[in-house]
Amino acid sequence: MELSFLRPMYERPGPWVSVYLDASRDTEDARPALDLRWRALRDELLDQRAAPAAVAALDDVIRGHDPMPGDYGLAAFASDDRITLTEYLDAPPARDLASHGPLAHAMPLVAQRGEQIPWVRVLADRTGADVDAVSAGGVARRARVTGSDQYPIRRVKPGAWSQANYQREAMTAWQRNAGDAAAATAELADRIGAEVVVVAGDPQARSMLAAALPARWQSRIVQTEAGSRADGADPRALDDVTAQAVAEVAEAHANAALDRFGSQERIGEGLAAVVAALQRGQVETMLIVDDPSSTDRLWIGPEPTEIAVAPDELAAMAVTEPQRVRADAALLRALVGTDAGLTVLGPDEAPELTDGVGAVLRYADAGTPGRDSA
Repeated sequence: MELSFLRPMYERPGPWVSVYLDASRDTEDARPALDLRWRALRDELLDQRAAPAAVAALDDVIRGHDPMPGDYGLAAFASDDRITLTEYLDAPPARDLASHGPLAHAMPLVAQRGEQIPWVRVLADRTGADVDAVSAGGVARRARVTGSDQYPIRRVKPGAWSQANYQREAMTAWQRNAGDAAAATAELADRIGAEVVVVAGDPQARSMLAAALPARWQSRIVQTEAGSRADGADPRALDDVTAQAVAEVAEAHANAALDRFGSQERIGEGLAAVVAALQRGQVETMLIVDDPSSTDRLWIGPEPTEIAVAPDELAAMAVTEPQRVRADAALLRALVGTDAGLTVLGPDEAPELTDGVGAVLRYADAGTPGRDSA
């Protein structure tokens, strides 16, 4: 998982106020219910001695956000009177949460957001296609392709000598339109670095389009019978196929990270080893088992690599005022500061991972903790 979207929260000093809230608008009394839940969180923040200006800024965001239909959540982060990041969650958070501390409490956002796999989806018929895409940063793009050949489209049966000509012309038109749609799909896929290309719609049109895509995309194509360009067509089945295809790629990434970690023969395993590797800028990808109930704490200084399991380590780095914070918050800041990635795991994916954390290293040398014993 790429974490640069968190960078703005580490470019400003704390303290930080972090809020996760169920913002669903699925009932008639949803608005008053949201107000009640937010008031409870706001009082909790003020009890934690959060800056009133930061709480007021969050109040403006939460009460003034554009409502969406259905179930969803809202995450927002403020320092002083400035909102640094606001993000909609595709489902309500496990529980409403308000936090105040030296670092933003970003781990719930990261865990729920998941890895953002860039994807392209093309819904084709014989006249063209609708192409949708989402980049790794979550930016949506859309294009509508109208094929260059619109007549004849149907393989009619006029009879006698002209029938074969009409049918050949129809097939030629379909192929040209599929080629136009394939070109637009490939251009968008190249632009965002897509890892999945879902091809749906009319059976013959999608088959032609898939065949027309450049060779570099052939291994990433997922063809499906779901979806139609017809007016009023239900998009849910195609959405489900797309979500499943993206989830499978994310799972493959996690498995690859676990395999690479396993090949290190226990180097970079456990909280102390990961912290030491982050101090040295050795971490390429950190693995962490998501545990919202964790009470682990680490010590930090002003810089991302000033991270330690004990304050005396920071004293050796000339940090005069170390602060004790949530371990996951300190780890995330260090990852962002060293341009490292993250793989979030469920408890059943790495049940024996020491302290629920490990790291795939960029390199290992004689000074790497655990190297001698490996």
